[in-house]
Amino acid sequence: MPDAAIVVLAGTESPSDLGRVVNGLQTAQEFDEAGDGVEIVFDGAGTQWIPELADEDHDYHSLYTELTDLMSACHYCANAYGVADEIEDSPAELLDEHEGHPSIRSLVDDGYEIITY
Repeated sequence: MPDAAIVVLAGTESPSDLGRVVNGLQTAQEFDEAGDGVEIVFDGAGTQWIPELADEDHDYHSLYTELTDLMSACHYCANAYGVADEIEDSPAELLDEHEGHPSIRSLVDDGYEIITY
């Protein structure tokens, strides 16, 4: 069974960014449905997606809610992009394992394949 870490770096500025986050979530869903280990890490501008997708009126809110137990976000970047409070109110965990950021190295060390969107 492969394990995957889906790292969402896409911001919220353009339609292509929406496509990237949706593709990332659908990939995570596929791994999860297959019984594989999967983590979704929102990093950089990608941290802005958590409050966007948490909005019940968002087209992909149901996909988001299906996967919230797999989500985490960069603590540093959430603060830098002004979404830390919204993420703290969400099911996603804020990670600060390496100088305020998630440790991608630890995921690799644990055998996760890193896939970025």
